[in-house]
Amino acid sequence: MQTISYVKGDATKPKGEGPKIIVHICNDIGGWGAGFVLALSNRWELPEKNYHDWFKSGKNFKLGEVQMVQVEPDIWVANLIGQRDVVPGEDGKPPIRYKAVYLGMEKLEKKAKKLKASVHMPRIGCGLAGGKWNKIEPIISENLTEQGIPVTVYDL
Repeated sequence: MQTISYVKGDATKPKGEGPKIIVHICNDIGGWGAGFVLALSNRWELPEKNYHDWFKSGKNFKLGEVQMVQVEPDIWVANLIGQRDVVPGEDGKPPIRYKAVYLGMEKLEKKAKKLKASVHMPRIGCGLAGGKWNKIEPIISENLTEQGIPVTVYDL
């Protein structure tokens, strides 16, 4: 069984050999412009463009869905919709939706296996989305590392 590797570094520059998927959390209202997405947009144009196109199309653009964007011959960015809006709801709940993250990770597992890819990420869902790593980490473990997919988490 794999375990999550924690490293200091930039998740937009994934370490290691072979195909790699960089996953991050997106919101369900088409907003892109703060947090980790800025680092992605500084490195590649396609993840943001494809995300906006996906939002405008309305085709399967909902919580729990994942859009794969190939940005280099062996690197994909996974836009995972795991956040409801960009601000806490009237009930005070943060934007993160753990069930949506779980559903997205189930899809990501299949994509990673098909590509024979490792998965790379910052501590997703724990910045602007307001999530807690102690809730996100078990979702990653169950759906990725326990399924044999290597995962690296980057802290700047």
